[in-house]
Amino acid sequence: MTDIRIELHSDTQTRPTAGMRQAMADAVVGDEQKGEDPSVNRLLDMAKELFGKEDAVFMPSGTMCNQISLMVHCKPGDEVLSDKTAHILNLEGGGAAVFAGSLVRPIDGDRGIFSAQQLQDNIRVVRRHTPKPRMVAIEQTSNLGGGTIWPLETIREVGAVAKENGLAMHMDGARVLNAVVASNVSAQDFAEPFDTLWLDLSKGLGCPFGAVMLGSKDDIDAAWQWKQRMGGAMRQAGVIAAAGVYALENHVDRMAEDHANAKFFAERLAEIPGVEIDPSGVETNLVFFDVSKTGLTAAQVHDRLLEHGVRIGASAGASMRAVTHLDVSKEQLAEAAEVLSTVAVEAAAA
Repeated sequence: MTDIRIELHSDTQTRPTAGMRQAMADAVVGDEQKGEDPSVNRLLDMAKELFGKEDAVFMPSGTMCNQISLMVHCKPGDEVLSDKTAHILNLEGGGAAVFAGSLVRPIDGDRGIFSAQQLQDNIRVVRRHTPKPRMVAIEQTSNLGGGTIWPLETIREVGAVAKENGLAMHMDGARVLNAVVASNVSAQDFAEPFDTLWLDLSKGLGCPFGAVMLGSKDDIDAAWQWKQRMGGAMRQAGVIAAAGVYALENHVDRMAEDHANAKFFAERLAEIPGVEIDPSGVETNLVFFDVSKTGLTAAQVHDRLLEHGVRIGASAGASMRAVTHLDVSKEQLAEAAEVLSTVAVEAAAA
């Protein structure tokens, strides 16, 4: 296996810091399934206070949160509306059809964000032969949209249309705290229009795994039953929950460093011949760029970078994605840019 020195494939590749590992080792634990794990309960209380929601449940993953939200809000044959780039549509193995029996109707938004008018235009007039619209899903930040932040005003406008049409609002909160840090909008303000949402612990927060789903007591009670059915209930989960507690206490404000590093990396990439990127479009910790003018595919660039111990995500075409996080320094990003420059120059010479 190649020795990866600079890991930019995803912020899911973060490893627990020394302080987080110590918090996990010292965690007070109990039976999470019975609601008796003190560390889990503390994490849930922190999340409820942060987002201003009535109740919460600890989940193994964000994908499970998304899938359970579908089953909480939808019946088989119901329709969910999301942006065409959304994780819930593209990257969850068709789970909406498998588990909830629901359709996901894509909206052609701009960089992962659709308007209230676009939502209104895509809500069907219900007839006996059409699916029934039931839920709106928003991904904050938008991953495939480019790490873009859903503006609070747009969320509120979309939420108003959803409410007028009797639709539930759900937030895929994979990188919601990146949005909070970058925009200076509070987590409570972002969360207020949503019936359900979740917070990912395993990305910018640096935890080994896990997510917290939030909503009303009734919705979380329903989510708990689906969690039980899907095998997501745990026992001494406090060992993992303690990592989340540590992260919320120590790793939130530092995300600003990731955002600054992403902007720095984008500016360095813009100087490389054959690499196309607009640094002004980098809003958080995701950096998308195009390598088609190097004469190489993204997969080829990926493989050549890997020979130098640098890993960056590659699409099927010429698009690549680098993600900054707590395990990558500014100095390492400068080195990664130099390696990519070398790869591009060698490709041009060939």
